[in-house]
Amino acid sequence: MMPFSLFLALKYLRPKRSFLSVVTLISVLGVLLGVAILVIVLSVMTGFDGMWREKILSFKPHLTVLPRENVIRDEEAMCRRLDKVPGVIGVAPSVETRVLVQYEGRTAAPVILGVDPIRGAGISKVPEYVKYGRFDVAGYQAVVGIDLAMEMGLVVGETFLVYSPLNVIRKDEMYLPIELTVTGIFDMGMRDFDGGFVITSLDVARELLGMDAGACALYIMTEDPFKFEKYQAEVSGLLGPDYAVQSWTEVDRVLFSALSHEKTMMFVLLVFITIVAIFCVTNTLIVITVQKTNEIGLLRALGFPAFKIMSAFVWHGWIQCMVGTIAGIGTGLLVLVNLERIAVALKVFLHVEVFPKAIYGLSAIPWRTSWHELLQIALFVMAFCTMASILPAWRAARLDPVEALRNE
Repeated sequence: MMPFSLFLALKYLRPKRSFLSVVTLISVLGVLLGVAILVIVLSVMTGFDGMWREKILSFKPHLTVLPRENVIRDEEAMCRRLDKVPGVIGVAPSVETRVLVQYEGRTAAPVILGVDPIRGAGISKVPEYVKYGRFDVAGYQAVVGIDLAMEMGLVVGETFLVYSPLNVIRKDEMYLPIELTVTGIFDMGMRDFDGGFVITSLDVARELLGMDAGACALYIMTEDPFKFEKYQAEVSGLLGPDYAVQSWTEVDRVLFSALSHEKTMMFVLLVFITIVAIFCVTNTLIVITVQKTNEIGLLRALGFPAFKIMSAFVWHGWIQCMVGTIAGIGTGLLVLVNLERIAVALKVFLHVEVFPKAIYGLSAIPWRTSWHELLQIALFVMAFCTMASILPAWRAARLDPVEALRNE
């Protein structure tokens, strides 16, 4: 049997003159919009974090070994030792430096990443993202990002000049440029990688820095990048104190920290929108309390306890928030599913590009829904709704029957 307080709340939700009062409808719509905005923004922020991690782990190594002093001289022997570590699936020496490239009067300043031609494919997923040509960095060959290729006008088979940074560092010496041939163009879908890197052989990178042998770092790929602490400890124990081992989270800690703080701040700011919507529920209950003063007085005169009267108004607020929360989550998910279509429509009809790659560095709008976050949003709204419903419910329960009936 339905509790009387719930029956009374449902009765007040369906007044005689209309199926649903305008005031109640506005309250529900307010909660709906507040929850939908929270769902959309938090899902996009979670998507940003996930996509950044995915792109970084596709391009960069899981662990980076750096020498405490000078360069790594016995790189091949160290690679063989690290190959035997359980969970390590790829190791390669590398040399990285920023250079100046030139092609038909156009110039750019990307980072040259020199890797071993044989081992290089094992420490990155770049070969899987090669859109044109093939991944081949042997000799004087190179693979470039699609944004850099478009900026410079490069295509597969073309050659371009690379100028050593030593021309700036050592002004009393002259270093001739190196000519590289484009064998492949990769598309990672991330501006920082697609427009900022040229991958070539280890020997070319050494030549640009005036190195006879050795490497600046060792790149390591593992079976599970999220178990980096385990692998980091094993590699550090194997190599000793002369080498520093950094995980991918340490290399890009500023980025991930910024994303985490931004997501937290966005949640805090958008919560106020939902709180304002919940206050609309409080206003609705106050209006109903005033309108139903006579009925409340009659119920109190008939002996209904104050707790049941109070429960009826709390139920009334709960139902509004529950309907608004469920509809808000549904609306938010519907917008997320059609996010790309909405962005395209805004670009076509209003000439507004809501997610330019030049600014955000990603080729698509990322979003990922977490049921844990959806549950948190729902519990948060219901908790605030309970607090917002208590004041008008308590006022209704404390009405004096005689004073209430006198208003008849």
